[in-house]
Amino acid sequence: MSVRRPTFRHPDLPKNEAGYTRRDYEGAVSTLCAGCGHDSISNAIINACYELCIDPHRVVKMSGIGCSSKTPAYFLGKSHGFNSVHGRMPSIATGANMANKELLYLGVSGDGDTASIGMGQFIHVARRNLNMNYIIMNNGCYGLTKGQDSATTDRGSASRKGHPNPFESIDLCELAIQMGAGFVARGFSGDKEQLVPLLKTALKHNGFAVVDVISPCVTFNNTTTSTKSYQWVRDHREATGTFDFIPFKQEITTQYKKGTTQSVALHDGGEIHLHKSDESIDITSRRAAIDALEYHREKGRLLTGILHVNEEPRETHDILGTTDTPLNALTAKALCPGDEVLQELLEQYR
Repeated sequence: MSVRRPTFRHPDLPKNEAGYTRRDYEGAVSTLCAGCGHDSISNAIINACYELCIDPHRVVKMSGIGCSSKTPAYFLGKSHGFNSVHGRMPSIATGANMANKELLYLGVSGDGDTASIGMGQFIHVARRNLNMNYIIMNNGCYGLTKGQDSATTDRGSASRKGHPNPFESIDLCELAIQMGAGFVARGFSGDKEQLVPLLKTALKHNGFAVVDVISPCVTFNNTTTSTKSYQWVRDHREATGTFDFIPFKQEITTQYKKGTTQSVALHDGGEIHLHKSDESIDITSRRAAIDALEYHREKGRLLTGILHVNEEPRETHDILGTTDTPLNALTAKALCPGDEVLQELLEQYR
């Protein structure tokens, strides 16, 4: 039996400032298991893009192989998309970004696609600080192949039918910080109030933005013995200073003390709740960010929120000094300036 969304759209659906309704950011009906955390992440991506008034046709969706890599079909149905081979999404994203840097690149991957077969690709796209958003749907198992442990499965954690994992796990946030990623955050698929602002902030970041989202696999890895289950994450989460993302408009100001929460009214009539950190974690320091992750890890807690931000980001195009005009827009004369220019270039190396 096939399932399709109804084509009828209510004429009075609210529109954002770009003229789009929320339906314009949706995709096909999900075929994932009912209750899968990945569907919650897809919904958060839809909300983030709608609230940021992003033009869907300016987004390029990239993915590899796995349950997570199916999700680009479920959001931004009017966007460009490319489903690559297992673990090779960063290479495809890099090539596309080099050809046209004016588009918004959104890569979706899983813990297997990133931390195992795609580990080498992930490391290098992070250290190059490619201008893209890299969302990891992290469920600690290979859900598409019946629930085997992945490289992010915590030592001692056990899936529904498995034995406790005897190997050390890979923390992809720590790895991304160490490799020089400009923006690193962690969220939980079951907490949209935190996840949507994290995704909005990542989408506006210039450079490589990683959002590692703990996303429980309801079929194979949602038991009390699993550290990627809904109940375990809810019981062991520790959040950094949390906040919402406000796009630039007429300034909104407020004052409140450290360690307290303040409600702020927005231009659209909505309300956000700001929590001022006590500055115990310096997210601009790579060393402090890694220390904080390790501290909470030793305590058996999962640190969420914005973990690291590089205050002086230089993305790949800045590092390589590429042309301001996207490569796909250059003329034949610009790409092949002739023999005289070639000879001048060769003289520089003699």
